[in-house]
Amino acid sequence: MTNDGTLRHPSYLGLREDKKPEAVVIESEAAVAEVAHASPVPISNPDRVIFPEAGLTKGELAEYYAAVAPIMLPWAGSRPISLVRCPQGRAKKCFFQKHDAGSFGDAVKQVAIEEKDGDNQPYLYMDTPEGLMTCVQMGTIEFHGWGARIEDVEKADRLVFDLDPDVGLDFDAVRSAAFQFRDILKQMGLETFPMLTGGKGVHVIAPLVPRAEWPEVKDFAHRLARAIAQMDSDRFTAALPKAQRKGRIFVDYLRNQRGATAVMPFSARAREGAPVAAPISWKEMETIDKPSHFRITDAKELLKRAGLKALQGWGRADQTLPDL
Repeated sequence: MTNDGTLRHPSYLGLREDKKPEAVVIESEAAVAEVAHASPVPISNPDRVIFPEAGLTKGELAEYYAAVAPIMLPWAGSRPISLVRCPQGRAKKCFFQKHDAGSFGDAVKQVAIEEKDGDNQPYLYMDTPEGLMTCVQMGTIEFHGWGARIEDVEKADRLVFDLDPDVGLDFDAVRSAAFQFRDILKQMGLETFPMLTGGKGVHVIAPLVPRAEWPEVKDFAHRLARAIAQMDSDRFTAALPKAQRKGRIFVDYLRNQRGATAVMPFSARAREGAPVAAPISWKEMETIDKPSHFRITDAKELLKRAGLKALQGWGRADQTLPDL
């Protein structure tokens, strides 16, 4: 682009298939270090303790989200989301919310999505720091997103394998399982990226060009999870009943279906210690100590990490669902 806003020596290569025309806009660039960390939305009751065991407040949670908004919105923005709201703090009543008819105000938007019964329901999404911080002001701790963007909710833009260890398994077992999934998916032609969930496990994420629709994506994920569980039944299970997971890692493939959500990168978790979900490199996976390694007090470090060469291009790959 020239300073006058015209294209410099353009050449036509074709039309994009992953977005609707109105969703393609000129992007502006801002250095992360120059972004102000003050919330664009007034935060009421900033001294309310949200994480009692850590003594962390709503104001500190808001400061975290205001700081990481530039690196979080590329993942959580323009995607149907479900919120985990804990207005009185994580130790008290929390609830999921995915629908809204305008009670959050103009900064938090709605996209109409057809439900199983044929009715259209207004699903939440946001695409600005104001929208993100409005959700925080309304008591949101966690952000969970669909595996598709609002431009076409019927086509997945990622595969997520949630490796969920049984009680008693240490993180070394999860680490080993993550590398095994990476290698299997690599053999199938899929590049993957690891993410600490801030909970018990790890997500192994394979980004996709959004072409395959949900039935195909779910079938692929289910068959792969089942095949790996059969191949290494001592370590893995794809069985839903918890009684069948004893001593093994549950391969949660159900994130890969229409309407299912997964925790978004940089989302805080409503768990002890105020951990956050965080992208890491495969090299870091070799030595990282636990899935709750990063906390909301680590905003400055997370911003710095986002600019590291090892994490440049994290979560991005031009690839489609292979045959299985």
